[in-house]
Amino acid sequence: MPGSPHAARSDRSDRPRVVVSVPPKLRAQFFTSEVWQELERVAELTVLDEHTDRAALIEAIPGARALITSWRSPKADKELLDAADRLELVAHTGSAVAPYVTEEVFRRQVLVTQAGDEMARPVAEVALAFTLSLLHRIQRFDHALRGGAEWATASQAPPRHEIHDSDIGVIGASRTGRAYIAMVRAMGARVSVSDPFLSEEDAASLGVESVPLDTLLSRSRIVAVHAPVTEETHRMIGAAQLALMPDGAGLVNTARSWLVDEDALLAEVSSGRLDAAIDVFDAEPLPTDHPFRTLPNVLLTPHQAAGSVECRQRLGASAVDEVLRLLSGRPAAHAVGVDALTRLR
Repeated sequence: MPGSPHAARSDRSDRPRVVVSVPPKLRAQFFTSEVWQELERVAELTVLDEHTDRAALIEAIPGARALITSWRSPKADKELLDAADRLELVAHTGSAVAPYVTEEVFRRQVLVTQAGDEMARPVAEVALAFTLSLLHRIQRFDHALRGGAEWATASQAPPRHEIHDSDIGVIGASRTGRAYIAMVRAMGARVSVSDPFLSEEDAASLGVESVPLDTLLSRSRIVAVHAPVTEETHRMIGAAQLALMPDGAGLVNTARSWLVDEDALLAEVSSGRLDAAIDVFDAEPLPTDHPFRTLPNVLLTPHQAAGSVECRQRLGASAVDEVLRLLSGRPAAHAVGVDALTRLR
């Protein structure tokens, strides 16, 4: 496993120092031996096993030129930045940076990067897998057979459909949304997109039709949610929006529960009118007694859409590459501006 078994700091002053705020389990997933050795080659590392320990990070940060963060790392606010006398870069191994940096970081001209591009394909693949399952009612058959239903009973399900010539609606032409669009279009789906920032030129290049949200919901066999988490998108899919979806349609959410009114969705799937495939929830871990767990028409995964081996390694490699770029005087590959703080999660 890369890194020391506990926080370690070198006293050598002739090489740039980098603080790695990533716990052991994630380090093993994020950093291959080759990537870690490349980081060690160019910098002295201070590795924080207790990566949520704010006091430990404040103690470690003086003199460091770069900080690599992971989920649940302490937020870089004024107090931390006052101790970070040489900090030039915060390289986050995830996508949304708002939980980890503040406006003060940008005011002090500290560069902030993220690795969200590396998550787009695996999340889109899971969304595609969800889409195919909902179209073919696989989750219903699996639930029936595992529950001990007789063969004839288990064979019963609402009408099933192929993805070819199906109307698929995509909410949000994000990085993940665009990867998903490419996949379902390659399989012959007709795709509509609702995104206020999608230009007609972009829609044409993606091979999709840009439509208002209500139109998308009312005509799509599958609706896949890929919108960003902002104040404006909170509960954008509520009871009124779900009611527009045709009987037997399916909702795919691999983005964030923030976007969907979970109680309204529970009401629809409990009635059996809609199916759903969900990777993200209001309460995580999902309570063991949550009604979602018992429904035959709901496919559940525990917030693991971006959890592939390859994706985790790309996240680590991306953050390390940003450090290497900084130390060699090259521009960042995935820098974000202060507007990234509007994406909340």
